[in-house]
Amino acid sequence: MTKATIDYLELLSRFFPNAAAASAEIINLNAILSLPKGTEHFIADVHGADEAFLHLLKTASGNIRRKVDEYFGDSIRESEKRQLCTLIYYPKEKLVLIKETERDMDDWYRITIPRLVAVLREVSAKYTNSKIRKALPPQFSYIIGEFLQESMEDDNKALYLKSAVDAIIETDSADKFIIAISEVIQKLAIDVLHLLGDIYDRGPGPHIILDHLAGYRQWDIQWGNHDILWMGAAAGNEACICNVVRICLRYANFGILEEGYGINLLPLTTFAIDVYGNDPAVEFMPKSGPGCSALNVEDKPVIARMHKAISIIQFKVENAMFRAHPEWGMESRIILPTWKKEGTVEIEGKRYPLTSNNFPTLIEGSDELTPREAELLKKLYHSFTTSEKLQAHIALMLKHGCMYKITNGNLLYHAAIPMNPNGTLKKVLVGGKKLSGRNLLHAIGMQVRKAFDHELSPADRKEAIDYFLYLWCGPDSPLFNKSKMTTFERYWIADKATHEEKKGVYYELRDDPKVVDYILDIFGVEGKDRHIINGHVPVHASRGEDPIKADGKLLVIDGGISESYHKETGIAGYTLVYHSKMMELVQHEAFTTVADAVAKELDIKGTKHLVEWKKKRMLVRDTDTGRELQKQINNLWQLLEAYRSGVVREKAVLK
Repeated sequence: MTKATIDYLELLSRFFPNAAAASAEIINLNAILSLPKGTEHFIADVHGADEAFLHLLKTASGNIRRKVDEYFGDSIRESEKRQLCTLIYYPKEKLVLIKETERDMDDWYRITIPRLVAVLREVSAKYTNSKIRKALPPQFSYIIGEFLQESMEDDNKALYLKSAVDAIIETDSADKFIIAISEVIQKLAIDVLHLLGDIYDRGPGPHIILDHLAGYRQWDIQWGNHDILWMGAAAGNEACICNVVRICLRYANFGILEEGYGINLLPLTTFAIDVYGNDPAVEFMPKSGPGCSALNVEDKPVIARMHKAISIIQFKVENAMFRAHPEWGMESRIILPTWKKEGTVEIEGKRYPLTSNNFPTLIEGSDELTPREAELLKKLYHSFTTSEKLQAHIALMLKHGCMYKITNGNLLYHAAIPMNPNGTLKKVLVGGKKLSGRNLLHAIGMQVRKAFDHELSPADRKEAIDYFLYLWCGPDSPLFNKSKMTTFERYWIADKATHEEKKGVYYELRDDPKVVDYILDIFGVEGKDRHIINGHVPVHASRGEDPIKADGKLLVIDGGISESYHKETGIAGYTLVYHSKMMELVQHEAFTTVADAVAKELDIKGTKHLVEWKKKRMLVRDTDTGRELQKQINNLWQLLEAYRSGVVREKAVLK
């Protein structure tokens, strides 16, 4: 045994001071290895659809209903199953409705509470007692623990448990108990939540989603391009700030800014009215969506002018940044200086007429900010960089996030891996180095973190902060990976040929199983049943597009959860559920409202695509966690042998 090994075992002995303690831990860890694998939930591209997202979490994308079906079978009616599931998802709201029609609530409680206990027993079967205890609410932790340990079918315990239910009812605690146990079922139905990017933009509630995630038990995120945009804005990238404001105005979601994050839009409103007061700004009318439905007719022209004002500032700021970074190769996107008073611009050597030509802050041949534009941008910069809630949410994204994740044989990332047409990895410049594949994504993650490291020099931080713009719209950005972002053209040029954003070759090559295997090899993903899991590009189910690609090796789980995608995709998104018996892809129909879900007892409606069926149920020992636990067991065996041989002395335990 080497000195380094002995030194390590001496350190380990501080936690397990004698042979008995080491033996007990070996027994505990071996028991955990034999538990079924916990359920993983994969969701992508939520885009601010907070109610739909929370519904997915509450229902575990159908996993709770599956447990109810498995346990109760035909022993209760379909209507009772629907009511039970809705009660679990929305206990407070459902109890109100039940009391309006139920004649004997005490009888209903006596029937329902044991059913809830049975469901909790089903969803908690994969966990250790310690993990379950941590999920229990303090007020009811003892009695729920008792319910889980014992069975109503045991005659010796039935009277004891029945008496406990009676006591819950008699003390007027039944509603509180039902709410508490339902919330525990929701928590334990999913072991780990994986978010494949794009919490932000389009929908009205990304801040609500992040508030919820702040208290969620175990989750991770692989940043999406819209997340990166908001992270850049929080770091002080002025082009990202303008893009964030523009997109919020485009979808009439300015409540995110003003109410969610305390961003003051009054200076922009005043500027837009003063400078663009008579401009119809028809190209900038807000898009349909939840934010638009609440607008008055007279509000829309004001928002359109604000939208146009911030867009012009955005293009000016982006141009300056493209010039400052010639290494990005994006000079062709510098369009504003080519504007002529007759109403044309030049794009890639060709001149196009504009659909409108009111640009009071433009001068031919220039894209400099006017003094008022510069002052407005300064105020927005201050609002974004000093918003405590925004900074806290971005810190949460940094804590739980990265560019990619490898877990249980699955490689997760939001969009793409830049590739050459011949199927090799493309090298992309980041932090002064050209990198590809895993090294590229790792370096980008480090660059993102540099932007928030206030111990770095201002110059180093500025380089990292500027890079957010490239990540947002750079052609070889793994988060974008298109030829160009044609925002300007879509606003002002009628010729739709100019609107094209050609996807990188990755999106063609990912249909090839050999290419997918190549990427998995590069990232060091092992296992027979390994996959890449992607988001970013909505799956157009209405056109017959299949989310399962490359012979099942690659899964795309962005089907458009956000309402703004529904007409385009024909569905309301995909989620992936991976538990010990199978991996299944769930195609969802549109979620309406919580009130509808409660009143109509709407569950997860959709089609399930079986991706893989496991011949043998997966146990913890078959997972990444299991492999880590096995390493700990091996180390503890070494410690135990060291105690037995006298190489390490056992320590007395003080009582």
